[in-house]
Amino acid sequence: MKQSTTSEHHDSGSVRDHHRSPAHDRLEEFLPRAGSGPLSGQIVVDFSRVLAGPYSTMMLADLGATVIKVEGPKGDDTRHWAPPVRDEDATYYLSINRNKYDIVLDFTDPDDLATAQKLAAEADIVVENFKPGGLAKYGLDYDSVSAANPTVIYASVTGFGPQNPLPGYDLLMQALSGFMSVTGSPDGSPYRAGVAVFDVMTGLHTTIGVLAAIQHRTLTGEGQLVETNLMSSAMSGLANQSGAYAAAGVNPTRMGNAHPSLYPYQPMAAKSGEIIIAAANDGQFRILAEVVGRPDWCDDERFAQAKNRNANRDSLEPELLEALQAHSAQEWFDKLSAAGLPCAPINTIAEGIEHAKSLGLEPVVDTGTGDRVIPTVRNPITLSKSQVSYDLAPPELGADSDQVRAWLDSL
Repeated sequence: MKQSTTSEHHDSGSVRDHHRSPAHDRLEEFLPRAGSGPLSGQIVVDFSRVLAGPYSTMMLADLGATVIKVEGPKGDDTRHWAPPVRDEDATYYLSINRNKYDIVLDFTDPDDLATAQKLAAEADIVVENFKPGGLAKYGLDYDSVSAANPTVIYASVTGFGPQNPLPGYDLLMQALSGFMSVTGSPDGSPYRAGVAVFDVMTGLHTTIGVLAAIQHRTLTGEGQLVETNLMSSAMSGLANQSGAYAAAGVNPTRMGNAHPSLYPYQPMAAKSGEIIIAAANDGQFRILAEVVGRPDWCDDERFAQAKNRNANRDSLEPELLEALQAHSAQEWFDKLSAAGLPCAPINTIAEGIEHAKSLGLEPVVDTGTGDRVIPTVRNPITLSKSQVSYDLAPPELGADSDQVRAWLDSL
């Protein structure tokens, strides 16, 4: 598959980083995508499983790429991670696999392996998250694929980097990275996050790497290997916490819901319920003091400035909690929001989605057409010139095997 540094306009108005090859022209006859996203025409072969890789390829698919998900005979593990379910589908799988086509291939079968290798040879982008070196015996590692397809962008996601064969799971990363050591109450047990935060971060980092590699290929005609790993994403994602140790040798500890550098910036008990108050600067603290009827705090040298306020939080907190007993959490939310102070009730997931709806964000979109239409969570990116699309529901196992094989046979 030949690439060119000359960009070409797709019929729908999107821009590609290479001239159309016969493989791309034929693809649209067998696996058509609706919409005109910025990645329209890019062929992504997805050898990834579970969360980080599939999340990344879903982002690429939402942006218009044609993603062919390759699964083994038993399917992606997340197909079996239930409950919860929608009909017979695990919602975990549905959450990260929309806008993809699906083919079942058994790499131990010579014919299926040949099909997988041909897919990789025709791909613009390959994404995989096998254990390091796990695809080499099948001729599906970067060296093998790039030998046949030198302009391929090959994204490899591992747990601890290509030299470390240890299996990578998000929970392990939350423990190993130090994340759990700063999550939970000071006198309680370390806690995991309620979502696989580092899998999702790694998926996003992988997508960023792929997009950067596409731009490089546009400029030079060169493909390349993109490598991400959960541990490095965790180190980066810990941001100010890992940065505190790197820059100042400070080893952060658990503070419950408190913030190490800001106060108040946490849940606070009201007359009934709790409300998150985020006074991130002195101006916001002045608003808080006025609304709760304690403007004198702004004249108190212990509280007026952020540095002193943080150092004297043990003195301020009892006074603030006493003032908050005047109203319920919902009443404070209304009053403080009207005054311009960042604050929030602590919602359930259902309440969070309904709140997003009330703001006009339309967080849930129907994905797919015909008999298989599944509600999924909206892609968070809005583009003014080329919109994301939701034309393909998360595929049933092997749903497009015949079409993918027919396309390859036509080349």
